[in-house]
Amino acid sequence: MYLTIKETAEYLSMPEAYVENLVQQKKIRALFDGEKYMIYKEQFNKHFEQVEKYKILLDEWKSEPLKEDIDVKDED
Repeated sequence: MYLTIKETAEYLSMPEAYVENLVQQKKIRALFDGEKYMIYKEQFNKHFEQVEKYKILLDEWKSEPLKEDIDVKDED
């Protein structure tokens, strides 16, 4: 499925100008049909999968308990 720049901006929750800038920098692959750019929606799936993996890894890392430091001494 192909999206316009406006639809892509809504899909990615980004400003249209930013998406258009990414297309012009060739950071987002797009086809120009003579009137407007058409962006293939499926190219973002891999990115979203990786973001989810990193969120899970970060949550696991945050929930991991800290090891007790053997150098800490209670000197009251």
